[in-house]
Amino acid sequence: MNFARLFKHLLAPPWLAARRFNARLVAEIGAAVELAEAGQRGELRFVVEGPLPWADLRRGRTARQRAADLFARLGVWDTAENSGVLIYVQLVDRQVEILADRGIAAKVAQAEWDAICRCMEAAFRSGDYRAGALAAIARAGQLLAEHFPVDSENPNELPDRPLLL
Repeated sequence: MNFARLFKHLLAPPWLAARRFNARLVAEIGAAVELAEAGQRGELRFVVEGPLPWADLRRGRTARQRAADLFARLGVWDTAENSGVLIYVQLVDRQVEILADRGIAAKVAQAEWDAICRCMEAAFRSGDYRAGALAAIARAGQLLAEHFPVDSENPNELPDRPLLL
């Protein structure tokens, strides 16, 4: 067990996500997701989490493992074309993870998603949460538009509003 990490999470306030991602930014991110989804058939879900739950800390779960749990729990895997993408921001660990469902993973290399993550992390390190989040959503939308362009139907299968945990 990594005690330094454990204490960082235990000492982080539960409202950390809401402080970094205020109501105005949450609305902007929701609008950006809606816009990005209008040009393609994929589905984006944006999640920001402050401290991890105690059970995950105790088991030494990584940000990637937590993102995978949320991917399943939030039904990102359950879109009609297997075209869901989760953008997960772990504030205390200062990590970003992007998980793509199998329909997208077959067409977009993980290296593309990892590059978006590193750009977000760089923006976040400089304190620019807005620019980092909006640029990541725009780039994810572009990647999805290349492989899942809009056709006659484009239902909105996942909420556009970011989830703060």
